[in-house]
Amino acid sequence: MSARSDLLGRTVPIAVGQWRPWLPALGVLGMALVAMGIMFTTEVLAAVRTWDRSSAYNHCWLVLPVAGWLAWTRQEGLAGVAPTPIPLVAILALAGAMVWLVMERLGVMEGRQFAALGLIWVLALAVLGWRVCAAMAAPLAYLVFLVPFGEFATPWLQDVTLWMIVLGLRALDITHHVDGLLIEIPAGAFLVAEACAGLRFLIASLAFGALYALVMFRSPGRRVLVMVLAFVVPLVANGFRALGIVLLGHHLGSAEAAAVDHVVYGWVFFSLVLVLLTLAGLPFRQDGAGQASLAAAVPLHPIPRIHGRGLSRLVLAAGLTLGLASIGPLIAAGLETGASRPAEEAVALTAPAGCQTQGMALRCGDYLVNARLVTFEPGGTWTKVATSRRRALGEADDEAFIFAVRTPSMQWQGRQSAEQGGLVAAGAWLGGQPVGDGLRTRATHAWQALWGMGSLPVLVIVTLLPIADGAAHDASRMEERRIMQAVLAAQEAGLASLAAQRSLRP
Repeated sequence: MSARSDLLGRTVPIAVGQWRPWLPALGVLGMALVAMGIMFTTEVLAAVRTWDRSSAYNHCWLVLPVAGWLAWTRQEGLAGVAPTPIPLVAILALAGAMVWLVMERLGVMEGRQFAALGLIWVLALAVLGWRVCAAMAAPLAYLVFLVPFGEFATPWLQDVTLWMIVLGLRALDITHHVDGLLIEIPAGAFLVAEACAGLRFLIASLAFGALYALVMFRSPGRRVLVMVLAFVVPLVANGFRALGIVLLGHHLGSAEAAAVDHVVYGWVFFSLVLVLLTLAGLPFRQDGAGQASLAAAVPLHPIPRIHGRGLSRLVLAAGLTLGLASIGPLIAAGLETGASRPAEEAVALTAPAGCQTQGMALRCGDYLVNARLVTFEPGGTWTKVATSRRRALGEADDEAFIFAVRTPSMQWQGRQSAEQGGLVAAGAWLGGQPVGDGLRTRATHAWQALWGMGSLPVLVIVTLLPIADGAAHDASRMEERRIMQAVLAAQEAGLASLAAQRSLRP
């Protein structure tokens, strides 16, 4: 049997033969993980699509390799430790399944993904036992970064960035005008778009900070401090980055020249900030501390093999966890039985001043405006409404200009592409009232749908497109927004009233 030495020069048995007793436990765990992946395929695929399409979550592809490396560096903690299945722990999977069901009814994908990850932790604990999971706590905890969370904070991050820019411009006495997220200075206009919010920097910083804290420090206090800095520093740094771009445009006399490749420059700036933070933390590193005491605590006796009753407990622990975890998806599938596809129809628009009716659409100068109304079934979740709204608005474009139009009977969100001409606005109604995509709307719809007393979710999508081909310039972009706002304001008694009536259950 081969071996290697620890930091004290003692021989710690970690040869291939020493891990043979683990094979039954790892085999059962592997098969159970495959079953769990099939059970939560929707969550897995949604996460992978987000990793692929969003630059804020591209680093998620590295989470599994990093977690594997963390596990490898901590394998000494498993020397002499045998997997000890705890079937009773599987009861925790029932709570996880209920959390998943609530998140599914609310239509919160991040919540569903966190619940699925929690069920994986329960599975590992039930099959491997407390001692193994305690030794592997760091890699298991790092798996939290598989979930693409944080997108809900983008509007708040945009506001923070805007506030820092305005604060800097006031301090430097630079003439400026703020219209929503649009900042105008004599050199031009700057938009604090979603890409400027700093979400991609913040999430990447948290993932890096967690790895840095786990590898370089052992004190809980220092690890918490690292995570606080990993949150605060990129937030402040992004504000200075955005302010720097505006100041560069001011000195160059051209907003366009300053904004070229600003995202690339942002990553260079962010990388420099991370390097400086890393160097600042090196004098306080504790990565060597505690290894000697860990090695001294490692038992040198062989691991007993798992067979007979132990193997039965393994299968029982995995089977109970999977069975209880499946309760949530089974209930959700039952609630979705018989759900139909949403009904979609073109609807007429009321023409404001300067526009003429052209069939179901409007002709407003060089632009054509049309609308469609989508009615959803009462028994579904708000996910379908929110997904349809996102697809219509084209939210994959994080450089887009976003604006809102609100009246007592309407609540529209408009989105204008950064590169293509035209724009889209969307509004939703539930129970005769205009609603957004917040938790209150989701909870109201889920509760009503559960008891069969709910109203119908209705989504209205209004599209404005230039009749002539070609990308819009700044002047025509402002004209597009002016026309869209005028069209939406004219729908108070027409389209808005129709949508409100359709959202009431007949």
